[in-house]
Amino acid sequence: MFLKQMFERALMRGAAATIVLAGTAALSTGALAQEILGAAKDMQLGLQDPATSIAVDLNHFHNWVLLPIITVITLFVMGLLLWVMIRYNAKRNPVPSKTTHNTLVEVLWTVIPILILIGISIPSFKLLYKQLDLPETDITIRAIGKQWYWTYEYPDNGNFTFDANMVQTDQLQPGQLRLLETDNEVVLPVGKNIRIQITAADVIHAWTVPAFGIKHDAVPGRVNESWFNIDRPGIYYGQCSELCGTLHGFMPIKVRAVTPEEYEAWVAEAQAKFAKVDGTPPEGTAVATIADAAAPAN
Repeated sequence: MFLKQMFERALMRGAAATIVLAGTAALSTGALAQEILGAAKDMQLGLQDPATSIAVDLNHFHNWVLLPIITVITLFVMGLLLWVMIRYNAKRNPVPSKTTHNTLVEVLWTVIPILILIGISIPSFKLLYKQLDLPETDITIRAIGKQWYWTYEYPDNGNFTFDANMVQTDQLQPGQLRLLETDNEVVLPVGKNIRIQITAADVIHAWTVPAFGIKHDAVPGRVNESWFNIDRPGIYYGQCSELCGTLHGFMPIKVRAVTPEEYEAWVAEAQAKFAKVDGTPPEGTAVATIADAAAPAN
């Protein structure tokens, strides 16, 4: 009887705690315990699991168009090499052939590669068009590459700004990934069309998140645009994929995808956290606008 009462009390306390946490968990990004979906895995072969429709199409193009073509060409060339080694070696041909021209072979090795490239170009152009032809978007964010960190702006949510620097190895918490964690996360809602504007303040960088199928250069004096729609909550990682200097490998990208309700709660918290006072951000946070980033470096 005593154990039964203790068990019932524990259930009631657990239910009450759940109700309280449900109302406050979204107020802090750290409280959103989520699965790491967009990161390389040990012994992984192939691309990361897609989290957007663009990445799904990219994976399909790679797995069912490019990979079969590459495999067939590789096997064909290897077969030709083996056939030449066996059929035309010095032992079997003591008197070498003096053939120097074959019209049919020359036509075939010119026409067939052209046909293969045309076949590859059709789905390739379709993918490029999908990436760069923006649909009606719900949210716009800006990513500004700097040596060697990223600055982000949320112009649709109060225009707050923050920097995202890599977390050093000796400061990593349990479960965090080396060279991929940032001190501030990019938080985005799932199920929304998100437009990203990408530029740089100094040299060329590249904003790349493999699970989103996104890789665009951040060029000083130029703004590149793309879009994506994340299909499930989770944590997704990327890195600068342009050789931008000595710390090129130390400017990661971390995106936390949350529900729209959690996103709205995070925005309210972020507006206070990164609020500007008299036009200036909190100490330690750099403000970078598209106009500033577009100015060529001196």
